[in-house]
Amino acid sequence: MAEFSLDTSFIPALHKPSALLPIAKYRDNLLYVIESYPVTIVIGQTGSGKTTQIPQFLEKAGWCANGKIIGVTQVRFSLFPRGILYADDNPQPRRVAATTVALRVADEVGCEVGKEVGYSIRFEDVTSSATRVKFLTDGLLIREALVDPLLSRYSVIMVDEAHERSISTDVLLGLLKKIRKKRPDLRIIVSSATLQAEAFMNFFTTTSEEQTSPVSGDEIAKIVNLEGRTYPIDTLYLETPAENYLRKAIDTVFDIHTQEGEGDILVFLTGREEIDYAVQTVSERVGQEADQFAGLQPLPLYAGLSSEEQMYVFDKPPEEKRKVIFSTNIAEASVTIDGIVYVIDCGFVKLRAYNPKTGIETLTATPISKASASQRAGRAGRTKPGKCFRLYTEQGYQSLPEANPPEIQRSNLAPIILQLKALGIDNVVRFDYLSPPPSELMCKALELLYSLAALDDYAKLTRPLGFRMAELAVEPMMAKTILSAQSFDCLSEILTIAAMTSLGGSVWFYHDGDQKAMEISRRKFAAEEGDHLTLLNAYTAFITKGKKAAHFCHENHLNYKSMTRAVSIRAQLKRYLERFKIEVKESLASNRLEEDVKNKAERIRRCLTSGYFAHAARMQPDGTFRNVEGGTVMHAHPSSLMFNRKADWVIFHEVMETGEKTFIRDITKIEKRWLLEAAPEFYKVSDARA
Repeated sequence: MAEFSLDTSFIPALHKPSALLPIAKYRDNLLYVIESYPVTIVIGQTGSGKTTQIPQFLEKAGWCANGKIIGVTQVRFSLFPRGILYADDNPQPRRVAATTVALRVADEVGCEVGKEVGYSIRFEDVTSSATRVKFLTDGLLIREALVDPLLSRYSVIMVDEAHERSISTDVLLGLLKKIRKKRPDLRIIVSSATLQAEAFMNFFTTTSEEQTSPVSGDEIAKIVNLEGRTYPIDTLYLETPAENYLRKAIDTVFDIHTQEGEGDILVFLTGREEIDYAVQTVSERVGQEADQFAGLQPLPLYAGLSSEEQMYVFDKPPEEKRKVIFSTNIAEASVTIDGIVYVIDCGFVKLRAYNPKTGIETLTATPISKASASQRAGRAGRTKPGKCFRLYTEQGYQSLPEANPPEIQRSNLAPIILQLKALGIDNVVRFDYLSPPPSELMCKALELLYSLAALDDYAKLTRPLGFRMAELAVEPMMAKTILSAQSFDCLSEILTIAAMTSLGGSVWFYHDGDQKAMEISRRKFAAEEGDHLTLLNAYTAFITKGKKAAHFCHENHLNYKSMTRAVSIRAQLKRYLERFKIEVKESLASNRLEEDVKNKAERIRRCLTSGYFAHAARMQPDGTFRNVEGGTVMHAHPSSLMFNRKADWVIFHEVMETGEKTFIRDITKIEKRWLLEAAPEFYKVSDARA
């Protein structure tokens, strides 16, 4: 395994004997329903055993005969993940979910992972011809449909935790509904929370032609309710709203420790900064008042932690210690942590929302839904009676929405529309969505794909460019950049940049108090043209001088796991190009003449402009940037080399609004005329600005 070399001992939350899991007594009932109905909707709490046990029940019941396999998707893993500034609904935890669950099931089956039980995540496939149960992300299953439109290899597809309503899950459910009409033998299992189960039932039992399905709903789908082993939970509200929920959460931790009985505490906060502050504050107070609070052991849980760091929260605490886990909504439904008796719910979650007018994605703390509040409270009643402390009033709870808007109604749709077009679904507006996306999002996505030359005047995929862009496992702007690179004679370098920007986070790391040393190390690789070429320099040094060694990374404050993963991603992107009969001439030599290097740097920047022309901005006299329309003020992210540096025109990889500022990251200097060359229909020079 390239990325997660975890032993199953790291997964105590999954380590209950299968006979003791709540699902065990439902085995025969489940198998009967799955045999009798094309669609089974399973309602079951996290920890009931549905993800690990249902695939094993099916395999033993003969659903893998004749070379068929059982697919289990892990949800909320976006098709084109990219680390987002301070984002905490990052797909990384679902990568951990896919790999750790596969490890657990392989352990129970008694095989090596990758044999009878395997997994497939973006840029990493651990399966073989012997694989019978396959855990994969919903986005990858959509990609498999590009090659096999009826997903004929699968006898059963289980969409796990579908109530989380990721964009990939919603589209996958629409595809499965279409496929079911052509494949009556296919069995679809949808795992859902109670509130969403009826919506899934209605979706599969009606047609888009105003509910004129020739088969009654009772013959298509059935809901199976798995009663979880839960204990009573006392829910406590504030009498008056909290002025500062973070401060109130920390105070409540200490109140529970001094006034309540044994049991670990789970605190829901919105993001990394809040969690780091809370962990540090509790640690400092424990140190200052050891007599009273010595038993508290604060631990963080959020997307940016390594897989090993995330696993610490599952460890049993030492004698006379009480774990306090400060978590984002990762702990809401994705994982079960034994020993939690007390839950503190701040009442907020960070949600991403894409603005089609500005093209900017915002990450804003918004009130949670009643469904989320219920999920959070449920964490407290797993092992004994528990308590949930809601840091809002009962009236505040009543005013919460039943559920937050699904991701498909607040996301950039360009990647998913490109996939649908490649699947032969040309009329993307009439596709059977579980929740139809807003027309503004659809128009913006089609406009971008057209300007990237992925779509023609009739909104059909272009050949070969559009089809190749859909096949590449990167987002559309990077796909266009890669496929343009050969004409700029910089394909090798662009492949490296694509791999480095696909990692989902920074390649630089530092420990507390070590930031200055990291900045000095980063300057060794710095390119005056900006971040993309700096990443290229770091990768080239890792491969040549560093000989892919861990000690080189340690000396230069580079994340070794990230760098080795970049090598793997680059190799896979190269294999895609080889399938397109595009030859990659490697050019990692570092002793070229300075003039050659300058020429190459310009070609790379022009190539990046060919894909990222829609992400262009001009620096203002005060050091901020404005997009071309001029309506949005943007700031270089502090992690960028262009932070506090001069430039005229730039392109950037991503843009994100956090708090009161809009940040751009992975920035490269360009020339204005390159924008006109790259996208003459997207940009025109007015006389006033010429």
